[in-house]
Amino acid sequence: MGENYAGNELAQACTFYVSNRCPFPIWPATAANTGHPVIGNGGFYLPSGQVRRVQAPGNWNGRIWARTGCNFASKFNWKAACETGDCDRKLECNGSIGLPPATLVQISLQVDKSKPSFYDVSVVDGYNLPVSVMTKPNVPKCHIGGCLKDMNSICPQELEVLNAKGEVVACKSACLAFDLDKFCCRNEYGTPEKCKPSVYSKIFKDACPSYYSYAFDNPPPLVNCASDEYVITFCPSKRWGSDHISTLDGALSCYGTDDQRRHSLLSFNAYVTGQGKFIAACDRHRKLFSYNSSDCWSVSNKGLWNHIVFQHPASFETLAMD
Repeated sequence: MGENYAGNELAQACTFYVSNRCPFPIWPATAANTGHPVIGNGGFYLPSGQVRRVQAPGNWNGRIWARTGCNFASKFNWKAACETGDCDRKLECNGSIGLPPATLVQISLQVDKSKPSFYDVSVVDGYNLPVSVMTKPNVPKCHIGGCLKDMNSICPQELEVLNAKGEVVACKSACLAFDLDKFCCRNEYGTPEKCKPSVYSKIFKDACPSYYSYAFDNPPPLVNCASDEYVITFCPSKRWGSDHISTLDGALSCYGTDDQRRHSLLSFNAYVTGQGKFIAACDRHRKLFSYNSSDCWSVSNKGLWNHIVFQHPASFETLAMD
């Protein structure tokens, strides 16, 4: 389902194709930066194997994440509706920020394609699912790959987030877990020279090399690619690992593992009317780097983003593109 925009905004709209390749349903959510509209109704249900098209103005700024284990019918009002990424127990977040830890896709677009449009994936607050981002048609330098390992399976015990069954459903960052300056890159540690990778951020970086692992990640994995269409895929491979996108005749096709060769194409659902496009992701990882400076979840030093000098807060509380 796409949003309706009037006049010039409609003519210059951008489309996000949000794909769920996880073996379970997810509830993607969106949060716009100040001055930008809510897209995708702020959140929606997405079954396994489905894709939803979300329209946005061509200059949209904000972030997208996936919620997991949601039950909005629960009578326990004191309890989060989702195991990860919950936004005030709402299906449609409507501008509400999510509860970390959750893997964040952060986006800052510009209508003028001669100017930089940036995006990245951040686990500065922590991780719940792997995600890949690419332009459509796919351009290798514009592709942020998934993870080489599932962080939930290797998460240190002190960072684990468990559900009611005792299963690890997310992995906190050290900043979120311990709220210490040396992990959050604040106060006396508020510069790249003082705030270095920790033993914890290195675990995240080893598992997900294309993501921001801490505030001053260097070289920073920030991508600058202008496009009218972007594909955001949660759980981009069967192994929840690195992925490889191939393009055939203008359609995105899935090349599965050796025993799944090309037979499991994902078609767009009813929200993508009249389209026979396909999305998938498979077995190779690409690293993408640019320049960054940022801060952590609990820091009050906000407003670091600039469309030209792209500095990275990379957290829920500090909106990435304000």
